[in-house]
Amino acid sequence: MEIITQTNRTMLFEELNPEKLDLLTLVGDVKGYESLSDEKLTEINEHLLIRDFDEFLNKFEPKVYSFYNATNQKVVYSLVKPEGLPEEAISEIPLDENNDFLKMLFTLIDTKKNQGIKNVDFKFENVLEMISPKKVMEDIKQIRKEIGYLHGKYEELDEEDPSKGEIGDKLNSKFEEASKNYNNVMGMLPIAIEDIKTRLLLGQKPEDAESEAIKVGMLTMGEQGELKILEAPKAESSALLVKGQENANRLLEVLEEDYTEITESPTPYVKDLVLRTFAPMPVVQDEIDVEKEVANYNSYLEFYKSSKDEFVKAAKPLIEKILGIKMYFEQYETKSKEMKPSLIITNTKVDMMVKSNNKDRFLKYLNTINAKNDFNNTIWFGIVPAIEFESSAKPKLRRERFKGSKKVSKEKGNTMETLTQILDIAKDYKIQIFFNFQSKEETTFNSMATIGVEKYITKCEPLMKQKYSEFAIPCLPNFTIIPKDKSGVVLDSRLKVNDGGGVELSKLKEDIMKLWLEGVYIDASYVAAGLVSSYQCPEYLKGKFRNATNKYPGVRYDLESGDNSLKTVTTLAKEISGFTNTIKDEINRNNFGFVFSSENAQIDGELVKRITVYKARSLSLTEEGFDPIYKTTVSSYIERILRFHTSDFRQDKIIKFFSNNPKSQKSIWNNDMGFVNSIFQTGDSISNIIDEKNNVCQIELAFNGSVKNLEIAITKSANSN
Repeated sequence: MEIITQTNRTMLFEELNPEKLDLLTLVGDVKGYESLSDEKLTEINEHLLIRDFDEFLNKFEPKVYSFYNATNQKVVYSLVKPEGLPEEAISEIPLDENNDFLKMLFTLIDTKKNQGIKNVDFKFENVLEMISPKKVMEDIKQIRKEIGYLHGKYEELDEEDPSKGEIGDKLNSKFEEASKNYNNVMGMLPIAIEDIKTRLLLGQKPEDAESEAIKVGMLTMGEQGELKILEAPKAESSALLVKGQENANRLLEVLEEDYTEITESPTPYVKDLVLRTFAPMPVVQDEIDVEKEVANYNSYLEFYKSSKDEFVKAAKPLIEKILGIKMYFEQYETKSKEMKPSLIITNTKVDMMVKSNNKDRFLKYLNTINAKNDFNNTIWFGIVPAIEFESSAKPKLRRERFKGSKKVSKEKGNTMETLTQILDIAKDYKIQIFFNFQSKEETTFNSMATIGVEKYITKCEPLMKQKYSEFAIPCLPNFTIIPKDKSGVVLDSRLKVNDGGGVELSKLKEDIMKLWLEGVYIDASYVAAGLVSSYQCPEYLKGKFRNATNKYPGVRYDLESGDNSLKTVTTLAKEISGFTNTIKDEINRNNFGFVFSSENAQIDGELVKRITVYKARSLSLTEEGFDPIYKTTVSSYIERILRFHTSDFRQDKIIKFFSNNPKSQKSIWNNDMGFVNSIFQTGDSISNIIDEKNNVCQIELAFNGSVKNLEIAITKSANSN
């Protein structure tokens, strides 16, 4: 581990934020250069290297852009910043852990993981409700409670008290959080929806969601002792200021001032809404124009539903990429940080990396990090997600008798031709590429459980029996976060005025505002690369096995050996009850791909509730079937160690490397068998033959009887002739 300190840096071929710098731009013009300078490499790492999910959010700031179209009265969303529009007309929606949609998805993933329940039994609607106006308002109420608490503490303290400044800082932070809502009409919509509903449904009967017209009163006793509720006297227009509550009054003043100062076009209606929402005080009941407020409510709800629809369509492709990155890092379940997985994100479209005018830049970058004896920045793995996968065509109909399924537009995937070019480059730099086909219903566990893996094998046939085949790792199936048929979110129902002048929620089916997310998925290559990157770390393996050593990385760790797959599991919950024996026989017969499993299993008396790995194979096809991925990783590791120890393959040092001397590297590895991450396991061996005539060294690696050959060009020492 002193020579090669990391064997898990991964390159993600993906664009996350086109406004941020990308690898090609940072590399720049390389004409006349063989490699990049150390300064340039440092600059690239500063912009594109991430070691955890939080660093990704901070460096790449993924976002969605929006603007309002006055022509059709709609909100337009885009992942690319619109050109030709004034800056003030464009809004940016950060996709971070405060975004309600992402927050809901993170909660859903964690809940499924903790419960270990299959998709068919999981109550998706309970978590999906988090993006409804009602749940958004619950978050707002928490902010309101904290503002009220902090402001009360702030007002109690003397001006000179040092702790007043600390509380002031927290209060400023909370006001900033609140202002993101009231300085944004879209942010205010769910607040306005819930505010109107709350005020109009006072006196609501829970069983029928109906209210009568309300006049606020007070309980009194009449002259004969009878109980009466008399209408309370009307509050003054300044009734928002509550007598006897100086702190509350002061907070109202601060909120009003803040809203007026930071809002470009303040209105009395929104101002009162802000004060009612963020001031921890009892609501004063004024006269309500019921017809107008019901019309506002229904208008807001419809606009909120349509804008959420458009947001989901635009943002979902980027959100699924963000989920993939989060899952890559989450596979590293250990408190130790000895060899944390890290990602270099190209931040440009995959096909841009291999265009003829860009390819040289990519090659010079790889020359710098993967063709030197400094291994700190070496790329070992790559992720190329979303390879195009054609769905079976619908049968041609003479006419449509019933409403059929709508074709959901999916972001264009990466082509097999582009993947082939990436693999052809990757083989020269010993980078193993994890790839998957586009995530959709046809590439999920459910689909594979019914139709098997044959379609994946057929699709991958052009990548077999090629020089780069051992570096190609197809990952399947993709993960389902929200199934398509369970992706409906009830936002709310329209309001209507009843015959008694009260207000009620409509029970008509067409008045229920429902948003369909059309399924949310995670590309399998992120999880596969994340898991393999994780078990490269000795400390990660020591958390799973007693016989792991800190001497070596997990390059020889075999996921398919013994109970290894049940000990090094993914962080994702099982999705289905398992594959049928017929499907498993098909998978075992072909030994194809990096296949995930959702089988019922137990180890050491405990049920395994997570998704596990069933096969871990590349597309390198031998007489014994497809090769395990560890063979290529071990081969790359040995070649790099050999290059380092032999000063770029000097013949005399190669002889010493493979000698039977107890201090030779071969002897050290042979003597260190017995660990789960030993470079050689029981039944493994290494031997070499030097062909002096052709100046090559043939290395034979035998993995429990299965042979892999490695050939290197040797450099003759000065005294070898």
